[in-house]
Amino acid sequence: MNIQPIKKSLGTTLLMVAFLLAGSLSAQTKSDKTSMSAAKKDERPSPPATIKETVGDLTITINFSQPGVKGRTIFGDLVPYGKLWRTGANEATTVEVSRDCKVGGSFLRAGKYALFSIPGDSEWTIIFNSVPDQWGAYKYDESKDALRFKVKSEKSADLHERFGFEIKSDKTGNGTVSMMWENTVVSWEMR
Repeated sequence: MNIQPIKKSLGTTLLMVAFLLAGSLSAQTKSDKTSMSAAKKDERPSPPATIKETVGDLTITINFSQPGVKGRTIFGDLVPYGKLWRTGANEATTVEVSRDCKVGGSFLRAGKYALFSIPGDSEWTIIFNSVPDQWGAYKYDESKDALRFKVKSEKSADLHERFGFEIKSDKTGNGTVSMMWENTVVSWEMR
């Protein structure tokens, strides 16, 4: 009986089993990292949130992080007036629209956009940037803006501890997106 070929065959089989196990562990590790990553996002001081509403036949989805006031003065201090703001925390806030629409009176194509703003004491510039996957505003490129418009801000009697959004629809199919934090509310039309 020749034992040599059996040893090679057994060695090859063991090597293949080792590769399969390594691939399985690698896939499990990636899955575990994704789960851990999602869990870590929920544990952030500014946790992630999503709001999705349909206005007429337009679906608007906003993904954002929710920083808290935590006793601080937000606008004009933590978030300076006249300077570009990521409009939330962590990753850039994104707005996705299901069809071409009008935003703040101007045309916007269907798609996903990063939302930036330039806060002012009474007037804000709202920016829809065509590069949705950004961290904060560090790599913001004005040449990639799809839309910019100005809106008036309002003071709220209520304190909004967490940064957030609200989308309302009226009977005519027009919608209003409101963003609120601290005692400031900024709204614009979407239809």
